[in-house]
Amino acid sequence: MIRSALIILALASVSSIVVADESVLLWPDGAPGAVGTEDADKPLLWVYPAAKESANGTGVIICPGGGYQILAVDHEGTQVAKWFNSIGVTAFVLKYRLAPRYKHPAPMQDVQRAIQYVRAHAQDYHLSPTRIGVAGFSAGGHLASTAATHFVEALSGVNDPISHVSSRPDFAVLAYPVITMTESFGHAGSKKNLLGDEPKAELVKLMSNELQVTPRTPPTFIFHTGDDTGVPAENAIAFYSACRRHKVPAELHIYQFGPHGVGLAPGDPALNTWKNHVHDWLRNSGLLADIKRTVASGKVTLNGEPIQWGQIRLTPKDAPHLPSAFGMIHNGNYKIAAERGPAIGTYIVDVFNLGDIIAEPTVENAKLVGTPGEFIVEFTADAAPIDFDVAE
Repeated sequence: MIRSALIILALASVSSIVVADESVLLWPDGAPGAVGTEDADKPLLWVYPAAKESANGTGVIICPGGGYQILAVDHEGTQVAKWFNSIGVTAFVLKYRLAPRYKHPAPMQDVQRAIQYVRAHAQDYHLSPTRIGVAGFSAGGHLASTAATHFVEALSGVNDPISHVSSRPDFAVLAYPVITMTESFGHAGSKKNLLGDEPKAELVKLMSNELQVTPRTPPTFIFHTGDDTGVPAENAIAFYSACRRHKVPAELHIYQFGPHGVGLAPGDPALNTWKNHVHDWLRNSGLLADIKRTVASGKVTLNGEPIQWGQIRLTPKDAPHLPSAFGMIHNGNYKIAAERGPAIGTYIVDVFNLGDIIAEPTVENAKLVGTPGEFIVEFTADAAPIDFDVAE
């Protein structure tokens, strides 16, 4: 591996300084289909490890955008990597091959190899091999969605140890992504740069990733903006709809305001909340810790009387990477299924009374009841019912 404190990326249309702990050539002996030996012919990863005291064992490969012609390695690469580090995730920014020098399948090969590399070296980076994801912005979002729908399967009996693991990511984060190559709302520049001037219809369909979603597509988070005219939000909607059809867990946020290419959107206090939603989604999906979840059920009373309509919130205590859990209370009963339940561990329990279902409810009925954090509960694998009586 190549180690460096300062790495300078110089491509035909990009000049950006990227500070990373380490850079890794994905194919030290030359990438498949390489047309030369220049920097543009050498896909690599810049490594940004999470701090030891906060690292949670999750890793993500980040694909910057740029229409498959340039790489926005700063605001859609390094800055994003540092944000992932802030939530304990080790990040790898991918320098993939670009047009006009390269077209499909080179970028796809690069992201597939990147995921395989990180998974094969998970122990070296203190990562769980079952929590390796991919994130991408704009055309990088297309590349990330390609990784989520086109896999290289693990091979045994070959000399290359990186080929011994699958390229299927464990999750995907798509930021204002290019998705389709067939629909009118696709991005013509990305299509031309990736597939050429007159691609065959079969190839266009193959790389329209909303058409390639299957039940094996990993859980996916998507955000977009309604103001985006460069890559319309219909791209995000198409991929989300395909995930719904195939029962792939997915979350979609479309902000009304915001142009294309905002990155972390530090200048917009509304739009920059997308990363907070990503954090919540990763945690509550069980992607920030190796966990076992359990059913949570029981009865909830207020001053001895069943709460007719309410909510119960379970917040992990002293374990920020564990999922929170949430359920409804009806006629004094609550039940949260295991797939959305708490992890085995210690939780703080809060109860909210939403009042009775009556003809003239009062606003005052909708409130947190009891002392916040009054109940501390240890959830175990036996899923025994746990009852709460809130006194006021």
